Amino acid sequence: MSQFFQIHPENPQARLIQQAAEIIRSGGVVIYPTDCAYALGCHLGDKKAVDRIKRIRQLDDKHNFTLVCDDLSSIGTYAKVDNQTFRLLKAHTPGAYTFILPATTEVPRRLLHPKRRTIGIRVPNNPIVTALLSQLGEPIMSTSLIMPGEELPMTDPYEMRDLLQHHVDLIIDGGYCGMEATSVINMVDEVPVVVREGAADTAHFK
Repeated sequence: MSQFFQIHPENPQARLIQQAAEIIRSGGVVIYPTDCAYALGCHLGDKKAVDRIKRIRQLDDKHNFTLVCDDLSSIGTYAKVDNQTFRLLKAHTPGAYTFILPATTEVPRRLLHPKRRTIGIRVPNNPIVTALLSQLGEPIMSTSLIMPGEELPMTDPYEMRDLLQHHVDLIIDGGYCGMEATSVINMVDEVPVVVREGAADTAHFK
């Protein structure tokens, strides 16, 4: 049975944020709000938690997972970026973008696309996520909460509890945060490629 935290979307309660961070550190799978939709997350180094998320979403090994970061200061630890790419990322973060980048050896192999060796990087504009990442001191391994057979993410935390309370360890109710997934931009090659049109404007990448 999962825990259910109601966290204020603009002024997150420090006590609940601290408890949520401890659940992630101890191998828990959490549902949490972002700036465009709810997501599933866990500790990036926890294989069992990642496998649980794969089962919930029915994902195969070709799925490109995303590391959700509080800012770009640690991006060089997880992704290979040149100065031009970094400037482009900085101009569009925080925001509802996922950037696909070449991964460094710091990223566990199980999170990478098996052939492309890439990882998604995301810096959301959401006070709950920002507080949670600050408390953790490292990124959250993440994927959108889109259930098998559905095209859009789940939006109602109470429906999430009814459906997934026996499959996750924590559901954070941060209110309504949208139902559109991120815009996905592939930054691996010199010219950016829009992989998915989503919540954020992609005109600058075309």
